[in-house]
Amino acid sequence: MKGLLQLSRVIDTINEQIGKKIAWLILVAVLVAAVNAIIRKAFNVSSNAWLELQWMLFGAVFLMCAAWTLKVKEHIRIDIVNGLLPKSVQRWIDLIGHTLFLMPFCILMIYHSWPFFVRSYAINEQSLSAGGLAQWPAKGLVVIGFVMLAIQGVSEIIKQVAIMRGHLEDDETLRGHAAAAEAEAHRLLEQAKQQGVAS
Repeated sequence: MKGLLQLSRVIDTINEQIGKKIAWLILVAVLVAAVNAIIRKAFNVSSNAWLELQWMLFGAVFLMCAAWTLKVKEHIRIDIVNGLLPKSVQRWIDLIGHTLFLMPFCILMIYHSWPFFVRSYAINEQSLSAGGLAQWPAKGLVVIGFVMLAIQGVSEIIKQVAIMRGHLEDDETLRGHAAAAEAEAHRLLEQAKQQGVAS
């Protein structure tokens, strides 16, 4: 288990570092959009390449930050139901969800998107819009994003099994920022109640 936990830490570190760097592309996308809008309004000049660059940058962030988002437990979850269940049940839900739903979905997406990307790259597929960009880099991002997500899924399964076997602490900070904030709010509420009783 120790070796698997080391592998999990390596995966977490790589995906977190990539995610933190790729997230800056949102700023680039905003700047591209702003410059494009200014040029269009001021000089009545429009560029399909700039418009397509915006959605490609956003797509890169969405796909390549998905693994980091999974690592910090910030994907959409049904917390209203999940939060009412005992921790042991929550762990089983996470483990089953990652194993039976996330991993097969990632494998399916990689299997189908790889030939889609290869064909696009082979013919150097270009945009149908005049002056648009090449399309194969965007299709390649789908493959990369789901490979990263699948690898992060392996890390999450390792951690979940380690927690259930008692080899890893189930820290609230590992359950996402929302869960950590909720735990802190409960702690502060309890502290306020105790101070109210004491006074």
